[in-house]
Amino acid sequence: MRRLRVIKGWKDLPDGDRGAAVAMGSFDGVHRGHQQVIALAAKAAGQLGAPLGVITFDPHQRAYFRPNEPSFRLMKPDQQARTLEALGVDVLYVLPFDNLADMSDREFAAKVLHDGLGAAHVAVGFDITFGKDRTGSPDAMKAYGAELGFGVSVAKPVADEDGVKFSSTGVREALREGRPEVAARILGRPFAIEGAVQRGRQLGRKLGFPTANVALEDYVVPRFGVYATRTRLPDGRDIPGVANIGINPTIEGVRAPLLEVWLFDFDEDIYDQVIETDLIAFLRPELKFDGLETMTAQVMKDANTARDLLMPDFG
Repeated sequence: MRRLRVIKGWKDLPDGDRGAAVAMGSFDGVHRGHQQVIALAAKAAGQLGAPLGVITFDPHQRAYFRPNEPSFRLMKPDQQARTLEALGVDVLYVLPFDNLADMSDREFAAKVLHDGLGAAHVAVGFDITFGKDRTGSPDAMKAYGAELGFGVSVAKPVADEDGVKFSSTGVREALREGRPEVAARILGRPFAIEGAVQRGRQLGRKLGFPTANVALEDYVVPRFGVYATRTRLPDGRDIPGVANIGINPTIEGVRAPLLEVWLFDFDEDIYDQVIETDLIAFLRPELKFDGLETMTAQVMKDANTARDLLMPDFG
């Protein structure tokens, strides 16, 4: 598989970094709708003999304009880069949005897409907006492409056979409602939380269910509760487990929401290692128990439910 190159910015690029057929958008989640836009860029890249590129923005436009809103991200930059690489993308252009926010849509097309990136083709979604005050549209992009000399293609809205539309908003709503299977249908893969394993109080280990704890940070916060999970370790192993997402109200002390995942049949030190945990199924809401014994008994029941779901031939 070709290695993805990540380029930050658009100014003064060497010729080897210019001339790609690019898909443009936020691509948070790289869901099945996003993949349609990338497929259009890939088709153009093949026809033109050009590299396949993706343009995205940092910070995300939503975070730039509405910084006080709750966390909403569906993936971290490393996850996004790996997903794009798996789709055959050659180059990812990460554009600093704070330098673009005041550009008109025409300035963006001329200065960034044409002069800076030398784009051979630009693929966008049906609902794309760009430029100051979001005045740019797919039709505007087509007009600028005709004027400046790059091709333009526009992806149509897509949905599955049940009418579930492929959108980042749909993924967030599904996760907040505790429906990870719906999120996975939109994404084309399970929603995954990635992060370094933190050192906690090791209470779970003392109670018989050691957990790997990962901060949610900027991720959208899924419904608090217990999930059947699969976790990828840095060495590539894939470990089934059960996880709680929430604040663990049975244990005293105010804390930020946390992913606490018990990896089945696993007893290794992975503190500070970066793991990635897929949410497979929602098992129950987070509860406050009347004591550790009651909590432990329920965790064991949850683990059996998760094992039956993830490992039907277990035992």
